[in-house]
Amino acid sequence: MSHGLEKSRVLQQRAEKLIPGGVDSPVRAFGSVGGEPPIIVRGAGSRMWDADSNQYIDYVGSWGPLILGQAHPEVVAAVEAAARNGTSFGATTPAEADLAEEIVRAMPAIEKIRFVSSGTEATMSAIRLARAYTGRKYIVKFEGCYHGHADMLLVKAGSGVATLGIPGSAGVPEEVTQFTLALPYNDLAAVELAFEKFSGQIACVIVEPVVGNMGCVPPAPGYLKFLREITARAKTLLIFDEVMTGFRLGYGGAQALFGIQPDLTTLGKIIGGGLPVGAYGGKAAIMNLVAPLGPMYQAGTLSGNPLAMAAGLATLRYLRQHPEVYAQLEKSSAALVDGILQSARKKQIPLEANRVGAMFTWFFCDQPVTDWTSAAKSDTKKFARFHRAMLEQGIYLPPSQFEAAFMSTAHTADDVQATIGAAEQVFDGFS
Repeated sequence: MSHGLEKSRVLQQRAEKLIPGGVDSPVRAFGSVGGEPPIIVRGAGSRMWDADSNQYIDYVGSWGPLILGQAHPEVVAAVEAAARNGTSFGATTPAEADLAEEIVRAMPAIEKIRFVSSGTEATMSAIRLARAYTGRKYIVKFEGCYHGHADMLLVKAGSGVATLGIPGSAGVPEEVTQFTLALPYNDLAAVELAFEKFSGQIACVIVEPVVGNMGCVPPAPGYLKFLREITARAKTLLIFDEVMTGFRLGYGGAQALFGIQPDLTTLGKIIGGGLPVGAYGGKAAIMNLVAPLGPMYQAGTLSGNPLAMAAGLATLRYLRQHPEVYAQLEKSSAALVDGILQSARKKQIPLEANRVGAMFTWFFCDQPVTDWTSAAKSDTKKFARFHRAMLEQGIYLPPSQFEAAFMSTAHTADDVQATIGAAEQVFDGFS
């Protein structure tokens, strides 16, 4: 890089005096990849710039929300217009119903929806609702799947928990997690055994239909259909955590891509257009249990924030009005993932790749990655070396082996070729 990271270093040190680790989310600290994190000050299209004026091609996209790229003009205009009318009211605004209509139109499994301010709130609330609806206590989640940092879900979670090598979290009593059953992903027999052992006691199964928090890991053929069938037989609710996959894998999310209708869906990221947002929704018969209609209490002072609603609505309307973008994302993502994979294999560097649409991960290993056990065999030291070298080449990748990367509509064919070229140079230096 031509400018170094002197200003970023000063800003990071300043932040570390005031904020734990100098970050508001652990993976941003670059703890698993080493080196110094650049402090980002601006983004436009497929690019970001740090405090030292270094430019990067961005494949993080704010961890998925920026499917249209950084600072998309229509999204920015929508936020500016909303802000001129007031940033928050603590009262209902028309934009909430506007965004709700857009989501319900895209996802037939959702008849009613409640907006919250984060994915963690969405999953926590959906599980509470499932327990209220079924009158049961146990929940099933899967190893390596991250559904936010609610106490009951920090059991064999992926994402930053996996990156930091933490088995759970300090401050979470065992009593809180005793009703959480963590099973291996893509393992049908384990699910069958759990339903036999806890017959009539499982309130819900929550799953990332395509995992993004142990890296991108797709479901095995028939796996989601199996989950739908076994939960339906047991009168257990199936929750698709589409915080990451919703509107990313197609306009109707993973449930449309795989043809599976869950009982409840959690959303976030893209539906906020880059602003903090989450949501949970499902059939009216279930959602009508939510206060003020029913006894399941959930509230949020800034839920349905007008700026987030405006950004999300602008993003979803653009995607609906330009359905061709998904074919574009598929083409550019395939070119990038396959190009880097081929470059590594030419140099005899063990590298695997998983991709579903515009989310993907390269794993430094020599066996397919299908669950947390196989993902954990990846060479994280080699990934760290790759990450640092790519950053020096102006390529901004997720600073963790266990996070998905994302393509946006703003990425061009030239961006893809520049990224492949950078990887070739990096691999040249690998022993």
